[in-house]
This record gives sequence, C-alpha cells and structure tokens, in this order.
Amino acid sequence: MTTRDPDDSGVTSARVLLADDQPLVRAALRMVITDAPDVEVVGEAGDGAEAVRLTAELAPDVVVMDIRMPGMDGIEATRLITTGPGTARVVVLTTFDDDDYVYGALRAGASGFLVKDMALDDILAAVRVVASGDALIAPSVTRRLIKEFAARPTTTPPRRARLGGITDREREVLTLVGSGLSNAEIADRLCISVATAKTYLTRLLAKLDARDRVQLVILAYEAGLVAPSGS
Repeated sequence: MTTRDPDDSGVTSARVLLADDQPLVRAALRMVITDAPDVEVVGEAGDGAEAVRLTAELAPDVVVMDIRMPGMDGIEATRLITTGPGTARVVVLTTFDDDDYVYGALRAGASGFLVKDMALDDILAAVRVVASGDALIAPSVTRRLIKEFAARPTTTPPRRARLGGITDREREVLTLVGSGLSNAEIADRLCISVATAKTYLTRLLAKLDARDRVQLVILAYEAGLVAPSGS
C-alpha cells in the first residue's frame, strides 16, 4: 500500500499518479498533495495510455484518474491498470457523475469514484482512504449508482447462486454495505460492535472473492439485495 520514507522518519508516504488532460486540474491536485506530509505525487499523465505506461514504470499506490481524456479514456485505462501485474488502485475523478460512467468505472476496477466539485481536502482524504486499502464512493455517486441499477433492464437473472455460501447474517451485512452504510452504521443497525462488523466484511470479501468494498456494493445490487427507495 503505502511506502516508508527513505529518511526512515516513521512517516509513510502514499505514492500518487495524476492522470488528467487538463494541466490546471493536475496543478491544483499537485498543490494540495504537496502540502500533505503523507502523500506524494510521483508522476503526471495527460491521457489514459500515458497513465497506463507511467503506472507500470513508477508503481504508484494510487492513480487519480479522469474519465474523459483524448485517445484512451479513463475507464479503459482503469481496466488495464487494475488487471495488470501491479498493485496500484484507482480513484476516478470527474465532472461527470453520469450513471454509465459510474457503473463503467467501478466495473473496470476503480476503488473510488469522486466528482471534481468536491473540496480538494476531501479528495486528498479519499486518496488516503484508497491508499490504505479501503474503497470510497462520493455520496452523490452512491445515489446515482442505486438509480443506475434500478433503471437497467433485467436481461440476466440475479446472481444469487454466488451468494449461496454466505450466512444469513453475512447477507444482512452485504445488504447494508450495498445500501452505502459505513461499518459504524452497520454495527449500530445490527446491534453489534464495529469490530464485529469489520469481521463480517472481511469474511464477505473472502467468500465472494471481492477485491474491496466497492465490489461488494456491485454484488449486492446485481444479486437483487438492494433496491432504491420507493421501488
């Protein structure tokens, strides 16, 4: 995940690659990251193909990826990075919180989906979350994701068979994860400790062969465990 500073001061540093075709956006992100003692920018890319190449060369922990870029877009670049030999995780950052972009980016393996009108400090916090091995989706994007699944025609049956190996309690937890609840909120809802909620999450990740929380959200929707309010 994160790497220790060469001066061995005890401070860990998350290595970040910025991929955006707008130099001003990269400059703003670089400015806020440069001021953070635990995050460093190791490279910048102006399109998807360059992002893939630099990820292979520089081995960043996190790639902050724009979606709409010339040539190879951010979704294809994300797919190539997350299925490649490295361990880099991708945070998709865009002005477009359109349903198809959300679904496409998450299915491509992104560990986070943020919108550019978020405060820079919030974006930095999200980078830290993803670098630590967790996943994060902006609240507005979570709502759009729910609507996206609700609007899609049912062309294939829900993948309930894949959930056959989980317990009733784990199914409850998966449903709440799919609804966007945090570990603390899940613990409160089920009257269990936060540590126990985390244990259930870990078991679900292992049993369902899911990379992170984002994939669990997708599985919950595709299995029909989560429906938007009013449906």
